[in-house]
Amino acid sequence: MRILVVNVNTTASITEAIGEQAASAASPGTEIVPLTPAFGAESVEGNYESYLAAIAVMETVKAYPEPFDAVIQAGYGEHGREGLQELLDVPVVDITEAAASTAQFLGRTYSVVTSLDRTVPLIEDRLHTAGLSARCASVRASGLAVLDLERDPKEAVEAIAEQSARAVEDDRAEVICLGCGGMSGLTERVRERTGVPVIDGVTAAVTVAESLVRLGLTTSKVRTYAPPRAKAFANWPPRAS
Repeated sequence: MRILVVNVNTTASITEAIGEQAASAASPGTEIVPLTPAFGAESVEGNYESYLAAIAVMETVKAYPEPFDAVIQAGYGEHGREGLQELLDVPVVDITEAAASTAQFLGRTYSVVTSLDRTVPLIEDRLHTAGLSARCASVRASGLAVLDLERDPKEAVEAIAEQSARAVEDDRAEVICLGCGGMSGLTERVRERTGVPVIDGVTAAVTVAESLVRLGLTTSKVRTYAPPRAKAFANWPPRAS
């Protein structure tokens, strides 16, 4: 089984970390292929960057030359998962939805701890669109930019752990979801601080994708995610002048 794990930003070191985390959860015989988009922002922390990431991820997957069995979209929030589902005949798993759906097996409520406050509405909207918001106790911001997770890991761990603890104590969350692909690898330290299950979206998405492939299931094509209609596209893809 081959699973593409596509970073939504263009920072190669984050792609590498996401790929390592995905591989740690993969079953024997599953090949994890990490991909970095050829264009887009170095980190995705707003609507403009998110919509650009959606296009970049779709084009990156379309350009991959080898067969694959599933795709994981490794970005928290709104990054165009529905477009990938139209384009592909294999399962597409978004880490936001994989983490939240997994959390609901483990507790009555869950909270998401993410990066900057400006990303909170994007995550809330994604959870609402996916039908996963009813049991979400809160979406909390750590106050750290995505790239801060690499620049100052010690500060990042403390900020994320602090907001996770407040989610459990103040918001009555029973499970924590780490709300950024760049937070891969922090689950154990946050679990020690909070005493509750902590879910990394990348590893959750790997197990979901593997299960769908083994069950022989993929996206329904009868209506919402039917393949794009054949038509001309003006000046697409854009050509360098």
